[in-house]
Amino acid sequence: MSQTPTTDAIPTGRREDEIQVYDLHKSFGEREVLKGISLTVHQGEVVCVIGPSGSGKSTLLRCVNLLEVPTSGRVFIMNEEITDLDADVDAIRSQMGMVFQQFNLFPHLTVLENCTIGQTVVKKIDKAQAENIAQGYLEQVGLGDRGSAYPAQLSGGQQQRVAIARALSMDVEMVLFDEPTSALDPELVGDVLGVMRALAQEGMTMMVVTHEMAFAREVADRVIFMDDGVIVEEGHPDLVIGNPQHERTRAFLQRVLDPTHVPAEPEADDEPAEHEAEPRRRSRLF
Repeated sequence: MSQTPTTDAIPTGRREDEIQVYDLHKSFGEREVLKGISLTVHQGEVVCVIGPSGSGKSTLLRCVNLLEVPTSGRVFIMNEEITDLDADVDAIRSQMGMVFQQFNLFPHLTVLENCTIGQTVVKKIDKAQAENIAQGYLEQVGLGDRGSAYPAQLSGGQQQRVAIARALSMDVEMVLFDEPTSALDPELVGDVLGVMRALAQEGMTMMVVTHEMAFAREVADRVIFMDDGVIVEEGHPDLVIGNPQHERTRAFLQRVLDPTHVPAEPEADDEPAEHEAEPRRRSRLF
């Protein structure tokens, strides 16, 4: 088990500690999904979170930006506690971009409009300025000529790149990725991972839940392996993926990296069925 902060630890106050999580627990009814997670993500660091389905990876990511309200524990973003009941959650969230599995683009808006609505509505930026910012990021992800298209006119990979451009258009300090390639056809995965590699090279702080082991080994500064709601092992990708020390990590990687392996039974999702889930803290997210 990795050495991690305790729940009574005091945030460092250093800007380079952009995400700090202390003794995070999350339950859905009687099912405890997160069982005391503590971690820190530093400025400019790429942290990939890996593990089997049902291990709590996506729930952890959603608790970091309070899409899921933790049962207990504390989360600090840029040294502001987002889990404080008096916190301005929207203001803290404005420092984080979020890229989901299913893109979550507005189907009735053009690509450019999808990338400007958050700027104009949340940040009150002038429309012309917002469009200029969005256009720059669309060009960065290779879609500068598709601003007038609608999401349905794009491939899945293109839609995910628009979602990345939308997150970046909010002038964020970090981006959270929740299995961004899991909904894509295999031939479309490379373009999205290419954009993420470029962001990493530019020094963007990134926390990535992923099943792409090659990407994690190549791009991550640190890999966290989760299983059954706890951090089992973490460290440099050459160690965690290349030479894992824990049997649970080795067993997971053998299943993932062996294309002939067939699981004995389907793996469970992170969350329980919809009727079991607790109400989420609602707020606009762009």
